[in-house]
Order: sequence, then structure tokens, then C-alpha cells
Amino acid sequence: MATIRVPDQVPSPAQDSETLNQAFRGWGTDEKAVIRVLGQRNESQRRKIRESYREVYGKDLINDLSSELSGDFMKAVVSWVYDPAERDARLVNKILNKEKKRKKGVVENLKVIVEISCTTSPNHLIAVRKAYCSLFDSSLEEHIASSLPFPLAKFLVTLASSFRYGKDKTDAEVATIEAAMLREAIEKKQLDHDHVLYILGTRSVYQLRETFAAYKQSYGNTFDKDVDGCPGDADLRSLLQVAIFCIDTPEKHFAKVVRDSIEGFGTDEDSLTRAIVTRAEIDMMKVRGEYFNMYNTSMDNAIIGDISGNYKDFLITLLGSKI
Repeated sequence: MATIRVPDQVPSPAQDSETLNQAFRGWGTDEKAVIRVLGQRNESQRRKIRESYREVYGKDLINDLSSELSGDFMKAVVSWVYDPAERDARLVNKILNKEKKRKKGVVENLKVIVEISCTTSPNHLIAVRKAYCSLFDSSLEEHIASSLPFPLAKFLVTLASSFRYGKDKTDAEVATIEAAMLREAIEKKQLDHDHVLYILGTRSVYQLRETFAAYKQSYGNTFDKDVDGCPGDADLRSLLQVAIFCIDTPEKHFAKVVRDSIEGFGTDEDSLTRAIVTRAEIDMMKVRGEYFNMYNTSMDNAIIGDISGNYKDFLITLLGSKI
């Protein structure tokens, strides 16, 4: 369930384009107008506004937003205005370019690739791969393989190239058989076993949830817990756990992303922005509910208490509040 609120009466894309252009004129920028327009338009409406803006003013709205706004507010608005597939393709490209320059990769960033691969629809993941080829003259799979060490590359290529069945049909017998295959990989201490990659990279999320339930019923522990206790590559183990979490309970995953981004010293604005921008039109209402269940406090209030200014106003607009 989405949290953004689109008004009953929405101006035409040309009218919204004019409002935005007016917001950029003169001394300073009318940030409230930017939030009011873009923060209350759905994906299709934002795409039409961007098209109209280019037709009328001969400029890319993204470029004007980037020059007129600043800081985390600018990053959040620009991310929101991008087509979702382009947004995710750019995000992954930025992560892979960072990882390629490191002598030792930081697995925390790579979790975003798992997140995109395991919490979005099959058609969206195809759109991300198409956008990646168009934007960067390389396939997503090629870039992963050339940027990361084995077995991380093997695992992430498997996830990123998957096309999962999207309906909720499951097979209990297959779940039991494949739970045994996952158990065999645990017993052999081979988290990169082909069985693990085959199952996690091909089955629908509904079938995998059935398999995880069958695993727990047959072997006592959850598959996630047994992965955590399995020796071997710590980075692969971490990515596997994120994949399991994203497949089994995506709303809890994003609730944890939000919590981790605002807990402790300082705020991880990039993670907070990503969670809200990518889920505001999908399941942010459920994420909000899971956040309360997990942490016994309001997610909205926690965010409001941690950030400020136009950045705060924009994010809470995406969460359904009025400024």
C-alpha cells in the first residue's frame, strides 16, 4: 500500500511544468512549490511532467532540479523524478563503480543490489537491466562480474539476471525437496553451492517462502539462522541473509533500513532516501506498520525527529503528510 497522496484534482502536466519553472525564477527557489507538485504526483504523472517540461522549455527537469536545489533534498527529489528503472540502474552503477575502486569491497553497499533483485517485480528488474545497457554501454551482469570477486559476483549475477514467476502459486512437494537441498549446502558448508544459487535465483518469492517454512519445519532452525552459523565467506553470508530477509519479509527489511539509517550518531541520508523514495508507491504503509511492530514507535515521528528542513518536508510528503 502506497503512502503518497495524489490530489483529487490534479493540474495538467503543462500546468505543473509552469509551476516548477516559476519556482526556479528570480532570486532563490520556491522549494515548497517543488515539494507540493512533485511530492504529490505518481510515477506516470511525474513522467508526463518531465516530458512536458522538456517540450515547453527545451530543458531537462532533472538538470534544473539538480542546479536549483541542493544537498540531500536535491538528491531525494531527483531520485523521485527519475523513472524507477533508471533510478535503480543509476544507483547500482554508482555502487559498482565505488566497489571496483576499492582494494577491499564493502559489502554494505552491495546489499542494495540484492534489495533491487529480490523486492521488485520481475518486469521491473528487466526494465532495470535494459536501462543499464542504455545508460552505461554495459550489461548489469557484465559490470557485476568485472567489479566483484568470486563468489559475490556469482551470487549477485544470479539474482540480478533472474526472472521470477510473479503469481502466488506454490508447490509443497517442491518446497520440501528444495529445503533438503539447502540443508545439504549448509551441512557441506558451501554457501555458494549451485543448489543455493539455483533455488534463490529462480523460484518465485511465494515458492521460496514455502521452502523457508518447510526448512524450519524439517530442521528446527530457520534457513537464515543456519546461514548465519555457517563458516566461510563472511560477505557472501551477509548478502545471503539480506536476500532471505528481502524475499521472506520485504516490509521488515525496509523498516530495518529506515531504523538503521536514523539510529546512532548521525543519519545515513542515502539509505533513508532510498527506502522512502523506492517504496512510497509500493508498500510504505506496510513498512510503517512493521516499523511500529519491530520498534514500538512511530516511523514518521522517528524520521521527523532526525532530519530537518526541505529534506524532511519532502520525505514526509511522500509518507502522506501535508506541509
